Amino acid sequence: MAHVTFWFEFASTYSYLSAMRIEQMARKADVDVIWKPFLLGPIFKAQNRETSPFNIYPAKGRYMVRDIERIAQERGLAFRLPDPFPQNGLLAARLALVGLEEGWGPAFIRSIFRLQFAEQQNISERSTIATALALAGALENEAFERAQSPEIKSKLWANTEEAQTRGIFGAPSFTTESGELFWGDDRLERALLWSRWIN
Repeated sequence: MAHVTFWFEFASTYSYLSAMRIEQMARKADVDVIWKPFLLGPIFKAQNRETSPFNIYPAKGRYMVRDIERIAQERGLAFRLPDPFPQNGLLAARLALVGLEEGWGPAFIRSIFRLQFAEQQNISERSTIATALALAGALENEAFERAQSPEIKSKLWANTEEAQTRGIFGAPSFTTESGELFWGDDRLERALLWSRWIN
């Protein structure tokens, strides 16, 4: 079966939109999804940016908020930009890697996005992450312990380096088996189509 790789960052508002619909859409397209958390911070630094472009350009930031409000309303999702924004998703990304190995990853990922962008919770706080782990059916202490392992830390760094190598500059991004890159929630349909019929 064809597959598409879903590159996401927990600080990314548009990644939230994709995470909440990618599995259903992929099933309809008969495409498997490979979830790949990575960090935008090192990529932004390579572009001489220290924060989200939505903070650097206020007009763009205001447009982004309204754009996502409209899309979320159409899809039956809640959206409220958290404060602070962007948030530190490092630990959540490491835990997502643990969950993807143990089978509760997608449920955890969706819960983290929902807590952050629908309920304005701070995803760098252990209490918020613990809530997401519980919703995903994960064992909190065991998950936190594995997230601090050298193996998981190295894997997240490797994902970030791979993203840079593949020319990824933002999230969400989607890559196909043939190496095509699609950027943005509005390109998810095109990525799935390319994966299904072009590979």
